[in-house]
Amino acid sequence: MLTGSSADALRYPAHHLLIAISLALALALLMLFWPEGEKPGSASAAAEAAPEADVTLALLEETALAAAATPMALIEEPAVPAVLTGIAAYLIFAEPETEVEALPALLPEPKAAPPPVWQEERVRRGDSLARIFHRQGLRAAELHAILESGSEARRLTRIHPGEVLQYRTDDDGRLLAVRYEFSPLEAMEATRPDANSRFSSRLVQRAPETRVAFSEGRIDSSLFVAAARSGLADATIMNLANIFQWDIDFVHDIRPGDSFHVLYEEKWLDGEKIGNGAIVAAEFNNRGRVHRAVRYTASDGHTDYFTPDGRSMRRAFLRAPVEFSRISSNFNMRRMHPIHNRVVPHRGIDYAAPTGTPVMAAGDGVVVTADRHHANGNYVIIRHGERYQTKYLHLHRFGRGIRNGTRVRQGQIIGYVGMTGWATGPHLHYEFLVNGVHQNPRTVNLPQAEPIAESERERFLATTREVIASLAEQRSDEQVALATPASAAGG
Repeated sequence: MLTGSSADALRYPAHHLLIAISLALALALLMLFWPEGEKPGSASAAAEAAPEADVTLALLEETALAAAATPMALIEEPAVPAVLTGIAAYLIFAEPETEVEALPALLPEPKAAPPPVWQEERVRRGDSLARIFHRQGLRAAELHAILESGSEARRLTRIHPGEVLQYRTDDDGRLLAVRYEFSPLEAMEATRPDANSRFSSRLVQRAPETRVAFSEGRIDSSLFVAAARSGLADATIMNLANIFQWDIDFVHDIRPGDSFHVLYEEKWLDGEKIGNGAIVAAEFNNRGRVHRAVRYTASDGHTDYFTPDGRSMRRAFLRAPVEFSRISSNFNMRRMHPIHNRVVPHRGIDYAAPTGTPVMAAGDGVVVTADRHHANGNYVIIRHGERYQTKYLHLHRFGRGIRNGTRVRQGQIIGYVGMTGWATGPHLHYEFLVNGVHQNPRTVNLPQAEPIAESERERFLATTREVIASLAEQRSDEQVALATPASAAGG
């Protein structure tokens, strides 16, 4: 049995050197005192001693190699009993081989099954949802189940070419989810956890990031050309004209050298611009007179445009109740009628526009007539309080809900441009009456809309001051020189 000190000694290769030395001395003494006939050097003994010599030599080589590979700092002098020499000492101090218990093999964790992949189908011309489902091999019963899953899903009955339908199925091809994107900001989703469950639908809406951009331009020929050259979208150009329509006649008043400066919103989603928003503030220099407007939302949620000092940019009436391409006939009490070929007073203005162009109520009021006449065609008359009345003739059709007694708001669609009645082409004939007398809609002095309420004034000034300053800071030096404070209208 090994003692504690012997077991400790086994840890160090220096013990092997001592064992080897002891073994060598023992062999030398054995050879010295061996009988002559039986000396290991004789031929008969050589054969017997060869295996033992080989073992000894191998042990010596193994011990020497182990000693050479061991750092000297680890070698300590062991306490070896003198009586333990030769092979006996080696056998006592030899380290027993220990069996290493094999570690159990680690099995890889099973991977979760990947979720079903979304597939896409783009709506083609003439497509319906039923046709798309048939084309993709989806069951008609699943389409019915989706449409019955909620009011949001019923919007799928009105789809348009170019829109995308996404869907997921299980391994057996049974429908699990449908996603239809109406716009980058709005989509409908109908889902179920498995093929044996009912669908539930919801409307998914995303909010875009709003950034404020600046644009300016100098007019050479028309506002539209100059604004498009400066990078403004068509809708933003129309908004700009609508803001200043009560102060500027964009058909007749625009002159080369006029200029504009606009702060407007841009809508961004996932790092991409998806469209423009409202105009935040704008300035228009027309014939040396500067008009400024700023957008403001009151405490009650109503949003409108005002001058920097709080006066409304609106008048009680629109100067032109339709987006027109040209004036085909002006107000003229001695006009030669194009059909009857005789002088017939023309008590309004004819705005030429494509058939179907929306016609808006010029101001708040009540519809007193929505009817058809052989000369006027489809026409609407609106009463605005006690003094004012407007007429709209030759409509293609009436707007939704427009009938006698209907209350309308300024800008509400009351009909669409047409050429019914005595008309040679699609246009709107528009009349403006004050106390029952026809006035020229282009030149009549329109009453002012209500200014900012006194209770809102302090909040208005605090909210808009920084916006107006930002507009002024971003103007180029050349444009600033054109807008002299002395000529400014409303600020």
